Amino acid sequence: MILGFDPGRDKCGIAIMGREGQPQYHQVVSSQTAIARIKDLCRQYSLERVVMGDRTTAKSWKAKIESQLPQNVPVVFVDEHNSSLEARDRYWQMYPPQGLTRLIPRGMRLPPRPVDDIVAILLIERYLTGESSDRG
Repeated sequence: MILGFDPGRDKCGIAIMGREGQPQYHQVVSSQTAIARIKDLCRQYSLERVVMGDRTTAKSWKAKIESQLPQNVPVVFVDEHNSSLEARDRYWQMYPPQGLTRLIPRGMRLPPRPVDDIVAILLIERYLTGESSDRG
């Protein structure tokens, strides 16, 4: 299992996915509770690695995560470029618009909730297709 992590100042996206490509878990959590949630998920799933976005405060988040997880779970960076825009589109694929929302042009639809967890899913997918910045 791979844990995807989209770090942020206020909120973070977390996802768990197997190599077969199906998300097992995804959630947006506050930045204050992110490390505790990652530790819980590490106990719940057999994690082989953590992949995380390489932008917002990434280096400090990586250090925090590495200090809390077992040594055999590497943390690698994945290019996060355009992932938020891509996550908006993916949101509508995962949760097709209903009712009047279907009438709004696709490019103008905004998801009704944060999509940081979907960004975490996309980061795992990027890792699995070889788009990581470091394949540690």
